[in-house]
Amino acid sequence: MKISIVTVSYNSAATIADTLRSVATQTYTDIEHLIIDGQSSDKTMQVVDAHSHPKLIFSSESDNGIYDAMNKGVERATGEVIGILNSDDFYVHENVLNEVATAFASDPTLDVLLGDVDFVKSGDLENPVRTYRGAGFKTWMFRLGFMPPHPAVFVRKTAYKRVGSYKTSYKIAADFDFLLRLLLIDGAKYQATGKHWVRMLTGGASTSGWRSNFVITKEMRRSLLENKVFSSMLMLLLRLPVKFFRQINLCM
Repeated sequence: MKISIVTVSYNSAATIADTLRSVATQTYTDIEHLIIDGQSSDKTMQVVDAHSHPKLIFSSESDNGIYDAMNKGVERATGEVIGILNSDDFYVHENVLNEVATAFASDPTLDVLLGDVDFVKSGDLENPVRTYRGAGFKTWMFRLGFMPPHPAVFVRKTAYKRVGSYKTSYKIAADFDFLLRLLLIDGAKYQATGKHWVRMLTGGASTSGWRSNFVITKEMRRSLLENKVFSSMLMLLLRLPVKFFRQINLCM
């Protein structure tokens, strides 16, 4: 079973080396790593070249944003299973993809695997400041604005073909919309593993403060309306204090 990892990058020279190393050192070998770069103007290409290996596929071309680049990666992927790993994310240990392959191989009807993501700061990659859990996720939680952690979600390519691509009209929440369509509307069979698979640097588009929280909440509401799923702005806003107190408790 080949696993395709798609990494979207743009001016990611400061972070992408950890991403590349974490994929290259996986014990599971039937993989491909597609880097879809948006014509970076920094030294991203040099960093990728320094970590080049036979299973790494690099392309750099103009795109219409991060979700357009993700769509390109998914379309070009030749693996049976696809994971999206951002250019400031990395796998926690070298057996992550082996665990993923084992779970999919044990159940041919399984469409989606959910892992957990630890948020870390750039100066301290070993001590999480918050954990984003896939364990315990239920599809009704979409109504409250909760979703599985996208970088630790692995999806069969056949499920992508059923559900369609990421909608590029969203600025931040196209992953929410895709997972809503996949897990709730399509009813794809999923399993929450409870395993910590990914570490993510804080400060990305979806974790950079109240302004991004406001934008993503509006876009979540739009996705729920478009997919005819009942919710409200009040229901979606209630998730924010939950996220805040989870982070405070982990830091104490």
